[in-house]
Amino acid sequence: CSYFSCSYFSVGRAEVIRLMLKDQGADFDEKVVTMEMWKEGTLKASCLFGQLPMFQDGDLTLYQTNAIRRHLARKLGVYGKDQREAALIDMMDEALQDILNKFIKLMFEKDDTGKEGYLKGLPKDFMPFEKTLSSNEGGFLVGNKISLADYALVLLLIHHEVLSPTFLDAFPSLQDYLKRMCARPNLQAYHQSDEFKSRPIVPEKKA
Repeated sequence: CSYFSCSYFSVGRAEVIRLMLKDQGADFDEKVVTMEMWKEGTLKASCLFGQLPMFQDGDLTLYQTNAIRRHLARKLGVYGKDQREAALIDMMDEALQDILNKFIKLMFEKDDTGKEGYLKGLPKDFMPFEKTLSSNEGGFLVGNKISLADYALVLLLIHHEVLSPTFLDAFPSLQDYLKRMCARPNLQAYHQSDEFKSRPIVPEKKA
């Protein structure tokens, strides 16, 4: 079994990496970097692009979140059964990244002035995933096995339920999907843990 090591800030885009590792029962060590540690400069100077996350898999060191996510997905066998499925997973994942970018922008706003408009846009943003799940007998976004795209979607759904507890009422397939995903033993244990509940989405905004 491979052993992985991850270093990242407590906020940001790295949570999907953690979700994959937890669900797949991978053995890994994580180091959460504080701003004080980062400002000291030594760690930053050692990073190839001067930024985190940093991921180590044996003698392979990776930077850039999406490169890490996709490497892990391939390594853990959650990147589809063939090139066709991998391409569809990439498509779904990129669409989810578009939503994530808007969500993070909202979370970093100093007030809630953009929240109403953001919530109005959720039906359009999530309807493609509702349609996909309602038509896919495999129960996942692509094929009949969990993939990188599913981890990205699960995390977005969890965070959006915090933002708007009723938003899933309009999406029966997504609602059922989230229940099934969160019932996976390792995901359930992590989702219910203090570790997950205390982890912020962005500074001062808790998941």
